[in-house]
Amino acid sequence: MDNITPRKILEELDKYIVGQGNAKKAVAIALRNRWRRQQLPPELKDEVLPKNIIMIGPTGVGKTEIARRLAKLANAPFIKVEASKFTEVGYVGRDVESMIRDLMEIGFNIVKQEHINKIQEKAQMLAEERILDMLLPIVKANKSGITDEERQRTIDTREKLRERLREGKLDNKYVDIEIKEKIMPFGVISNMGMEDLEINIKEMLGSFLPEKQKRKKMKVPDALNQLKNEEANKLIDIDKVTKEAVARTEQTGIVFVDEIDKIVSRGSSHGPDVSREGVQRDLLPIVEGTTVTTKHSPVKTDHILFIAAGAFHLAKPSDLIPELQGRFPIRVELTHLGKEEFIRILTEPSNALIKQYVALLATETFTLSFTEDAIDEIAEIAYTVNEKTENIGARRLHTILEKLLEDVSFDAPEKPGSELVVDRTYVNDKLANIIKDEDLSRYIL
Repeated sequence: MDNITPRKILEELDKYIVGQGNAKKAVAIALRNRWRRQQLPPELKDEVLPKNIIMIGPTGVGKTEIARRLAKLANAPFIKVEASKFTEVGYVGRDVESMIRDLMEIGFNIVKQEHINKIQEKAQMLAEERILDMLLPIVKANKSGITDEERQRTIDTREKLRERLREGKLDNKYVDIEIKEKIMPFGVISNMGMEDLEINIKEMLGSFLPEKQKRKKMKVPDALNQLKNEEANKLIDIDKVTKEAVARTEQTGIVFVDEIDKIVSRGSSHGPDVSREGVQRDLLPIVEGTTVTTKHSPVKTDHILFIAAGAFHLAKPSDLIPELQGRFPIRVELTHLGKEEFIRILTEPSNALIKQYVALLATETFTLSFTEDAIDEIAEIAYTVNEKTENIGARRLHTILEKLLEDVSFDAPEKPGSELVVDRTYVNDKLANIIKDEDLSRYIL
């Protein structure tokens, strides 16, 4: 992060998200402030809290994508949750602390994979040795009644076998390997048809559950992959991974709370509004800073960055409970997308939709291209449909392109080497009738 300034963060976000400069600027500053905080003396560092952000804007304008790209840029644990999915404590459903448990799990997996990547080569060698032992074990001389010369011939043969293994010439062979799996001490749960409950209990109890070994016949590549994972897990220091994952989650974790406007109370004193305000009050200590118990280790939420988002059609941020409002001091408004933005979304970003479709069909040796007037027409149709029906922002482009290229995608495997230039006429031929019929447009586009 030393060299990642807010301007560079903004430039990186510009590669994937069109417009919304104010929102991108706000998150760029928030990310840089994390680096700045790490440079402070310890006594001041703990006093600097993250400036949480509320993004206000309609669906499909880039709110989630901004947060997701920011987390990827910082290599930080990131989770998106929907506020409307949580229930007040005391009700059946997900409690708000589960978002931190899930974030910690993501952080743990990121760090664990980083540690595994460092010892991949050694794990691969150990896995190879185990496969070769199954195919051709080395027998010690004298003890088994063989001479040193015979043993050397076995070693030579084994090395030739190793070459064949690496060249993929043993890929169709099968070997028997032993697999360890956690078992439930009470099988009644499975009999009750509550597999999800059994999985959750296994996750919670983790290493406390007994293991059983069973033999399984596998093809050599699958067995090699299984054994490599086993060896990698033996080589890494799980305590070190956990400690690093907790630090990563606490100091760089990002929680994106979508649909926060759905938990705003609308003045009713009974019914669902009570529960909505209850979810806000449950969320408050998480955002303010508390300690959440996870299966790996307790996690403090004081310095986790929370980014909330909502359309706020029927409510406004000031309708949130005052305590929660105070924990989201930065508010940015994202604008509706017009035709010009749609043209840019189709062509400019690194992951632009048109580039994606061209690349997908190229795998069938089918050449697809778009003229400028075709792109202009697609953008016009997307804007028009959004105006006439529900405005779903840039997501409308996905629907329109999928419908536009439906026949091409279906026929491409049978037409290798073919080419299609999509122009305005082609777009109108495929979509004009649907656009004219508003009911048809509403259901199809």
